[in-house]
Amino acid sequence: MAGKIFYRQRTKIKEGAQTPRFRIIAVSELDLKIYGNHLRKKELKHIAKKCDAELIELKRGKKDR
Repeated sequence: MAGKIFYRQRTKIKEGAQTPRFRIIAVSELDLKIYGNHLRKKELKHIAKKCDAELIELKRGKKDR
């Protein structure tokens, strides 16, 4: 069974910024250590592909927008 990687967009990011926008919140059914705080979507997809994991985006609440 494939693992799952849960991620969400960062809350404090400026519009049009060229910085990584995502944070990994949780990992399920994988033996995986992540050392970066902020990642790009392309990096998340690459990690998930190599680990045979599913990416699951967590939606932000109305207060965070």
